[in-house]
Amino acid sequence: MLNLSSYIYVLFILTTLSAIFIFYKAAGSTKKVFGIIAAWMLLQSLVSSTGFYANTHSLPPRLLLLLMPPVAGIIFLFATVKGRAFLDSLDIKLLTLIHIVRVPVEVVLFCLFINKTIPQLMTFEGRNFDILSGLTAPFIYYAVFVKFNGSRKMLLLWNIVCLALLFSIVINAVLSVPYPFQQFAFDQPNIAILYFPFVWLPGIIVPLVLLSNLAAIRQLVWSGKINKSVSPA
Repeated sequence: MLNLSSYIYVLFILTTLSAIFIFYKAAGSTKKVFGIIAAWMLLQSLVSSTGFYANTHSLPPRLLLLLMPPVAGIIFLFATVKGRAFLDSLDIKLLTLIHIVRVPVEVVLFCLFINKTIPQLMTFEGRNFDILSGLTAPFIYYAVFVKFNGSRKMLLLWNIVCLALLFSIVINAVLSVPYPFQQFAFDQPNIAILYFPFVWLPGIIVPLVLLSNLAAIRQLVWSGKINKSVSPA
């Protein structure tokens, strides 16, 4: 476990719980969704507490066991009829608001950088512009869903930009972990995400916001029901 101030842990845990709660509500407060996320969260808490992910010399990288199951789950949702039905049932308003959690995430990342557990490039002082997604989320929500003077195209474009920003920081973060394939930040590698509770960032928060972007894009492009709440122009 990293030797950090307690407020960093508290802020990150509250941010994670907020992301889970918003997605849970977006899914219609479905107990099955909550159960899957809670079980995954508990499993990764136990595994990371043993220092399992801190071993960066094993091949294949142990971090894959944290990253790949959520990715496989998202692929499954898009590849199956029931999965696509679930995606189309999600509340797009809450799928928009969930991105507000990207602001406290950036605050936590900056604190981790100050404490020399992640590189500067992972913060808004470096290459990470993901905070823009969180800062703009309330305004997009207000423009599209409150005043209804925003358009479906605006919401679609915003989600695509948010998706691009997410992919950018994920790639930089992964290539900053002290593995044999590390490409960046050799002076201060990305080690925080290898420890509890920060494994929840790549294991829970990133998959939830990724799925929220992808599900919103799917609804905006393919689902006709969105026309009732968002102007098409």
